[in-house]
Amino acid sequence: MTLILHLETSTKACSVALSKDGKLIALKESLSDEFSHSENLTVFIQTVVKDAGIELKDLSAISVASGPGSYTGLRIGVSTAKGLCYSLNKPLIAIDSLISLAVLAKEKHLSTNLCAMIDARRKEVYCAIYSSDLALIKPITADILDEQSYKEFEPFVYFGDGAEKMQEDWHGRNCVADIELHASAKGQIALAFEKFQAQKFEDVAYFEPYYLKDFVTK
Repeated sequence: MTLILHLETSTKACSVALSKDGKLIALKESLSDEFSHSENLTVFIQTVVKDAGIELKDLSAISVASGPGSYTGLRIGVSTAKGLCYSLNKPLIAIDSLISLAVLAKEKHLSTNLCAMIDARRKEVYCAIYSSDLALIKPITADILDEQSYKEFEPFVYFGDGAEKMQEDWHGRNCVADIELHASAKGQIALAFEKFQAQKFEDVAYFEPYYLKDFVTK
């Protein structure tokens, strides 16, 4: 039996899931513009473990969103995951934030390109585009968007917390926004189970999130 705890903190969503043999068995998450991950994450972990009727020592591994995304959110998620891995002597699995989003989108949108977008402020997003079978067709980049951005990948559905701000600019194009679809630890489950079976683990001591851009304070 493989029990994996999944942590998603790369956006304003704070999400914790627990899976058994690649299937969801417990989930706790919230969406807040306050980015209250530091207050919620450990509480959510305790909740899903209790709901599933297990103890932390029963876990097989911990998976965490590796970025790109919110600098502070990623730091909180990764530091929490590392702490659990050290204290429980469990392996760490890193899951790219954008492919995790695309996995969720594929469940709803079966036959179009998938444009995963995480807000990077103003008109900038972290973005990767995948085919309907999740093959990468535009690598992860930080892009400043305009009315014609990604036109060569149409038709596509775009989603994530970077999608809503482009609805007006992309009106009339051959693309559709799914603003209901947000980052969730559920998107890590199949990917993490596959990595667990292949023993693709991170070095807990040296692993760092993939920020994509340098953190700038103002």
